[in-house]
Amino acid sequence: MVVAIRPGAGIRHREYWLIGSAVAVTALLTLHSLVPNRPGHIGSALETFLPWLGVAVALLACLALIGRSVRGLLACLLPTVAWLWLFAGLWVPSGAYDLSVVQHNVADDNSDPTGTARALRATRAELVAVEELTPAARPSYERVLSVSHPHRAVRGTVGLWSAYPLSDVRAVDIRPAGFPDGWQRGLRATVAAPDGEIAVYVVHLPSIRLGAGGLASAARDESAALLGARIAAEPADGLLVVGDFNGTVQDRGLDPVISQLTAPGSGFAFSWPASLPVARIDQVLGRGVEVTEVSALDATGSDHLPVVGRVRLG
Repeated sequence: MVVAIRPGAGIRHREYWLIGSAVAVTALLTLHSLVPNRPGHIGSALETFLPWLGVAVALLACLALIGRSVRGLLACLLPTVAWLWLFAGLWVPSGAYDLSVVQHNVADDNSDPTGTARALRATRAELVAVEELTPAARPSYERVLSVSHPHRAVRGTVGLWSAYPLSDVRAVDIRPAGFPDGWQRGLRATVAAPDGEIAVYVVHLPSIRLGAGGLASAARDESAALLGARIAAEPADGLLVVGDFNGTVQDRGLDPVISQLTAPGSGFAFSWPASLPVARIDQVLGRGVEVTEVSALDATGSDHLPVVGRVRLG
């Protein structure tokens, strides 16, 4: 059925509302970095869910159609173009890659670590990075992954299993002030990939909380600053940084890290929460290598979905 859209004699009140809303959404998409982060880290909260402003654009377009508003539809072109400018490239499939890495917060309360380890092995990724690895669950991952990934490194609650030899393995201290000495969520290793060595960081930044006072992310932001300093001092030409960042690549709180790395060129890969994924807070980022694509996998026993990154070296 074709809907005939005829302009009225003048701009009606609802057209003012539609046009104003379209302009506002366009401003949020293009100028999100100018939204203040105080109070309550509202800027970071907006950036965490920035792709979902596309839903607002679609809703406004539907209202313009229902109201037969030509001006409203034309106004919706502004946020549509802005959204496509930011996110359209993520729909484009990537090309060839040299290796893949699966990144997964396996959850410390995971009731099926063996099943989760098997799901990670089934990806055939050369690198397997995990967070929230508990002493009780670690033997399950070692048993399942040892044949396909004989090389491993574990520091605290983060681990890396590799099909290629590992060297220069050490802990990465990203512990915010006031956190206990036993809080260990970072490691660094050199992977001897066939196409050249790369440094790989596996990290798990502190959680954030959304409450009545807004987004509580101070500890995560401090941890990101510490990680950023370590990355800046990393001499390796090829670098992968993977892990649970508890934030998206648009979140300004992660700027000390994100500004030094390149995000994947393709794939939304929303990874959290597993029951209804709305954001990718599990990241695969590179410097001196190209992460061409990321994709989310089926749910395991975790509240996160695994994310697979495809990497082109050199």
